Amino acid sequence: MRRSVILFTFFLFALIGLMAAKSWLIELPGLRYHNAADQFVAERAKARLATILGDQRPHPSDTPADDQVRARLIAQLQGLGLTPIVRDQIACNELYKARGVSCARVRNVIAIVGPASGKAVLLNAHYDSTPVGPAAADDGIGVATLLEVGSILKDQPLKRPVILLFNEGEELGLVGARAFLADPLSRKVGSLVNLEARGVRGPANMFETSRPNAPAIAIYAKTAAHPVANSLSTDVYRLMPNYTDVNSFAERGWLTFNMAPIGNETRYHSPGDDIAALDDQTLQHMGDQTLALAAELANGPPTVSGGDRMFMDVSGRALVSLPLALGVGLLVVLLLAFGFLWWRAGHYVRDLAVVAAVLLLSTALAWIALDVIGAIRHGMFWRAHPTWTLLAVYATTIFTAAVLVRRGGERNRLHRLRVAFWLVFLIIGGAIGIAAPGGIIFFLFPPLIVLIGILANRWWRPSEQVASIVALAFLYLTWGAMLALLEELLNGGPMWLFAPLGALLILPAMVEAAPLISRVPPRLATAMTGLLALAGWAAAAAAPAYSADRQQKFVIEHVTDVAKKRSFWSIVNDRAPLPAAFRQFGKWEWAKLPHSDRMRWLTPAPQIAGLKAPTAEPVKQQPAVKGRPRTVSVILHANGATSISLIAPDGADIRSAGVAGFVRPIDQSAKGEKYYFQCFGRSCDGLNLQINVANSDQIEFTLVGATPGLPPGAKPLVDARPQFARPQYTPDETVTISRVWL
Repeated sequence: MRRSVILFTFFLFALIGLMAAKSWLIELPGLRYHNAADQFVAERAKARLATILGDQRPHPSDTPADDQVRARLIAQLQGLGLTPIVRDQIACNELYKARGVSCARVRNVIAIVGPASGKAVLLNAHYDSTPVGPAAADDGIGVATLLEVGSILKDQPLKRPVILLFNEGEELGLVGARAFLADPLSRKVGSLVNLEARGVRGPANMFETSRPNAPAIAIYAKTAAHPVANSLSTDVYRLMPNYTDVNSFAERGWLTFNMAPIGNETRYHSPGDDIAALDDQTLQHMGDQTLALAAELANGPPTVSGGDRMFMDVSGRALVSLPLALGVGLLVVLLLAFGFLWWRAGHYVRDLAVVAAVLLLSTALAWIALDVIGAIRHGMFWRAHPTWTLLAVYATTIFTAAVLVRRGGERNRLHRLRVAFWLVFLIIGGAIGIAAPGGIIFFLFPPLIVLIGILANRWWRPSEQVASIVALAFLYLTWGAMLALLEELLNGGPMWLFAPLGALLILPAMVEAAPLISRVPPRLATAMTGLLALAGWAAAAAAPAYSADRQQKFVIEHVTDVAKKRSFWSIVNDRAPLPAAFRQFGKWEWAKLPHSDRMRWLTPAPQIAGLKAPTAEPVKQQPAVKGRPRTVSVILHANGATSISLIAPDGADIRSAGVAGFVRPIDQSAKGEKYYFQCFGRSCDGLNLQINVANSDQIEFTLVGATPGLPPGAKPLVDARPQFARPQYTPDETVTISRVWL
């Protein structure tokens, strides 16, 4: 028994260690320090970016700071011997997956390398930032990559032109991309590589392609030395409310690749997205892939049959792909095969129940533990050290599995448990495949390996066990890597979700360890795994919530409702309690403001003397006819605001909006939410906005103006902001709310 306890202890620490080490599966290769003339040099690219960003001030579109960034970008292009073209126009674009239209004055910067004729390869990145951070990654990494790739390709003989598009206004609703579609150069484009970022480190994920995807996947598999891509991500991305410039470009049907790093989202759209935080290896990975893709596309992509494929990388070392129809067919065959094996083994419902119970019970226990800690430590208590919370969730799954599978040590029961797990595994794969067919590929090869081992059992008795271990190793290299990426992507939660996701790795390992677990006294096995889980939750509860690297989101606003003559201090954070020093400003309540559904901390504030709100002046027009569509035209007056938003209620039935030449439709896929019409930058002052309404009824619009910065009275609030806290997504700003009937 003592030997069994020692082995079981070793097994537990090995298993939790492997769950902690999943991030190694997505580690990038080391930085190259010796490069050939035709290779991407990350240090050189980053140095150019540092020059362009200058003092690293935020530089949103149509601001003086962005003018300076653009000037330095143009100087860099000229220094490379390229001839930049600047397109200056006021444009509007629909807000994808939302009811809205956004407008701004944008200046796209374009450079072309290669021959003058032929279908062009478009390399796209945006050089504007949000109003809150320097944007070294989002999208400085794209700007730096395009400059370095352009400097290499300009000296190579190419069969097709390569267009380097540095667009402005992406952060405002992909306005620069929409403006480029009106550019004559866009009619020459045949393929697109779009570069984005949602973090500052980690691999550059190829997370979106054109559809059908077979041509794109064939080229990516051929060119990517360290591929990081899978069709589960591409399918899930389509279901998410996120969007990039690719959404605008998609209407042209170009062969498309979309790439972005996602490591440490806590710096994304914040002052932390700076040059120092941008990882050189991430830039190297992005650059190597972009250069390889651009060179391949510019020299004539191979003719590949259409259709869709499912695909996944194996720990960034190789890309595996199958025709979608073949993958679906194989899943059906495997489901039937394991269903037959389960039936032949005695169709014990108890074995299926054990597998299902581990998934459900571990999820429930993780949710309860997170809720208990969250009741004591409000906010994202795991933000600084997410590893401890993730390991606590995985340890909870180990505890649940140890309790429920320990009776599977007998030979016949072990076989039944294996069959039951892989049958449930395949059922989960089929369920995922309904919403995201590309995800099926993760659920094919491990059960196929096990099935081969079971069939070979009559000739070689250990084959089933050997095959099960090989399948588990393959699952770790593929699903484990995917899980590591999901940990980065879902760093804001829900953290309990990693219990069932992690169980798909942990449970087959616990099944294989069932003979060992059965030799350990039940109470001791329960105590050991229970203590492991408790230790994990204790570490998660004790770890600091925020750090210098991973800071708390903490936005301070002064908000004035002009009509009601009321002002508020507003704190947007993750609901963590406010510092004690904030009490001097009054009693804070967790509530909403009239213009936003976002919950926040609010307390009354003194009004700002002389503060003016933006106005929307109706343009004289024909009277509305009852029951007929009408066009509302207004002249916007900024009155000092840098952004203006017109918000209409859900029932307004607005069909399109914009400026002359760029009247854009409302995304009809968005349902049950307010309508938003936004303008950002200096050119909003005096802008003539047209809104097309489906009926003659007047609409009460909420008019919101925002300007980065706070009144002098906010200094004590700013000074009292927690040490490891900073604005994210929106800056500290002064906001006005008014109303207008149109």
